Amino acid sequence: MTKRITPIAKTPSETQTAPLPTLVSAESKAEPHVEETPFEALASICSVLVVGLFILTFLAQNFVIPSGSMEKTLLVGDHLVVDRITLAPPAKWMPLVHYREPRHGDIVVFLKPGEPDLFLVKRLIGLPGDHIHLRDGIVILNGVAQEQPHAESTTPDNHQDFLDEFPSVPPFPQPGGATETWAVDFPNHVENGELVVPPGKFFMMGDHRHNSLDSRYWGFVPRENIVGRPLVNYWSFKTPEDQYEQSGLGNSLAWMGHVALHFFTETRWNRTLKPMR
Repeated sequence: MTKRITPIAKTPSETQTAPLPTLVSAESKAEPHVEETPFEALASICSVLVVGLFILTFLAQNFVIPSGSMEKTLLVGDHLVVDRITLAPPAKWMPLVHYREPRHGDIVVFLKPGEPDLFLVKRLIGLPGDHIHLRDGIVILNGVAQEQPHAESTTPDNHQDFLDEFPSVPPFPQPGGATETWAVDFPNHVENGELVVPPGKFFMMGDHRHNSLDSRYWGFVPRENIVGRPLVNYWSFKTPEDQYEQSGLGNSLAWMGHVALHFFTETRWNRTLKPMR
């Protein structure tokens, strides 16, 4: 930025005695131009990539919602920035970073138990030591009914004993449903009709209670599986629920073309930059 120097008026005597300034051409005062070498350019690019990789690996990460298990909180086609620091186990090499333990009601991104490559996002319902059961779809936590306006309501039309009176009906192995491991381990955690969350584990449920494969189907989430929590929905695009299940280059190119053509009309602008709660 060029600084402007305001001239100060001189007295007549100063005008007579002061030597005339020497005029120097702008070209002679200019710094010689030094071009960046290919090595320096490569080093600059690598620095940017390293910083970006560090942020995406340790601080934040981009995720897209592929299913409707968290409607209406999260919709298919929501793109989230996930904080990977706050809920991470404290690290000695980052002593100034704020850490905290997961809390009731947190929206949490985690790795599905038994499937270490599958990221899921659900709401945290139970902490270690909590006693949980559902009555007519209402979560009873340590004897207190919870107000959960974000959750899908239970009605006579969608009521299911296994989902809405949990854990009164034990889970059983089934395709796309409860896992065999959970079906066997489940009775070990039931006391007086309530599910007791063991140490170091968490109980997760989707907000769309009747369309969510969650802890009722596959059990508790270990502490080390928790990845982070969504911070903001930075972009949301109307997306069919089966879109992310489709494979093949042709489908990918067709979807990219659809997004390009309908970016402005099918972007959910009211959800853009929306904080996650």
